[in-house]
Amino acid sequence: MTATYRNPVLNADWSDPDVIRVGDDFYLTVSTFTKVPGLPILHSRDLVNWTIIGHAVTSGYDDVRPGCGVWAPSLRHHAGRFWIFWGDPDAGICWVSAEDPRGPWTEPHVVKPGLGLIDPCPLWDDDGQAYLVHGWAKSRAGVNNRLTLHRMAPDGSGVLDEGTLVIDADLLPGYRTLEGPKLYKRDGVYWIFAPAGGVEQGWQSVFRAESIFGPYEDRIVLEQGGTEVNGPHQGGWVDTPSGEHWFMHFQDRGPYGRVVHLQPMRWNGGWPVMGANGEPVPGGPVPVPGGEPGAPAVSDDFTGPELGLQWSWQANPDPAWWELRDGRLRLTCVPGPDDLRERPSVLGQRLPGDPCAVTTTLTLEGEGRAGLAVVGFTAASVGLERTADGTVLVCGDGKPVPVEDGRPVTVGARVGDGALVTFLADTGEGLREIGEPFQATQGRWVGAVLGLYAAGSGAGQAIFDSFTVDIER
Repeated sequence: MTATYRNPVLNADWSDPDVIRVGDDFYLTVSTFTKVPGLPILHSRDLVNWTIIGHAVTSGYDDVRPGCGVWAPSLRHHAGRFWIFWGDPDAGICWVSAEDPRGPWTEPHVVKPGLGLIDPCPLWDDDGQAYLVHGWAKSRAGVNNRLTLHRMAPDGSGVLDEGTLVIDADLLPGYRTLEGPKLYKRDGVYWIFAPAGGVEQGWQSVFRAESIFGPYEDRIVLEQGGTEVNGPHQGGWVDTPSGEHWFMHFQDRGPYGRVVHLQPMRWNGGWPVMGANGEPVPGGPVPVPGGEPGAPAVSDDFTGPELGLQWSWQANPDPAWWELRDGRLRLTCVPGPDDLRERPSVLGQRLPGDPCAVTTTLTLEGEGRAGLAVVGFTAASVGLERTADGTVLVCGDGKPVPVEDGRPVTVGARVGDGALVTFLADTGEGLREIGEPFQATQGRWVGAVLGLYAAGSGAGQAIFDSFTVDIER
């Protein structure tokens, strides 16, 4: 029986994916903006079942800066090394490199400094020359909808010229917000795969030329059409060991973020045809038979020497914030903004794209407050707080419920269709709904986050038993 898959193959916020194959192994990375650690590395043997194997960036900003940081990376393998290029719109184009995708990775190197430089992609040509294409962020550079190509030093140390405007989409009828270029060469022809039209309603275009500097001709190769997959675009082209071609791209799903779809790709008349004649498919045969089932981790029993690879902080973490001990996570109730959206010490992970139930058991020792939160443009939480009158269970604007000091309390959330959240708590009579339902919302270029937090003067500590996510599929 032929194994099949259904889209999305990564049903959570894996934004701006890029994918490569090295031998029989596939690797994927995505945008992480200001999350720390950033640039997760995912591995698969069949393009459908993916697991997280590490991160390429381990530091970022010291404060929360929504929408900044790591934008739209490109992943490549060249000269026996893995390379990831990305644009930081406030710093320039950067890269890291490693022999092993699990690390260690080099410290970030800025190959081209400047404002508004985004979405870079390198290409090492057959003659030893290297090139770098990138887009522009209008918010910083004042322009967008165009792609610039540089000659680049083969070792990535810097660009070698002022850049050539190879595609000006202002001159193409109907184009807006051309960005996210991926540069390839096939049978002597240069290709730039690039999305346009914006993340919610956009499409995928490809451009081809006999010379890397153009002129390029364009064609739209994937768009929503009569399907329910809005804005199918921005991703990477990859082949299988047997010679089949595939395209991985995102779909913006609001509070769930940018989920990843897999499209078959064939060639017709010298052009790629994606999906079902240019429209997204709901699924199909697994590209490479025999792969092991797998998915990015969501639950964590806190027994490992480190946090699970699904976790990240909202800014650079201080080692004093957390500790794993005796199969539990201990978060110190540290000072910081009361608004969880602005607090660096929120430990979060992606909100699953399917309905799910989340639970953890929390004990509050000493002064402070702590709990489980859902954070996007808006935020809400359920948890414990030590007051002058003792410990209380709090959820939104609801009436606090007294709890015995030092007593473990199970808290949780049920996330239903449309990312409507109902918080839960067990005060001795089993898990029950508490507070008013909360509509999760997306953040700045990201989906909502499931988070754990502990806040206070530093005199208290929150102890979390295993964090469990049950996903309904």
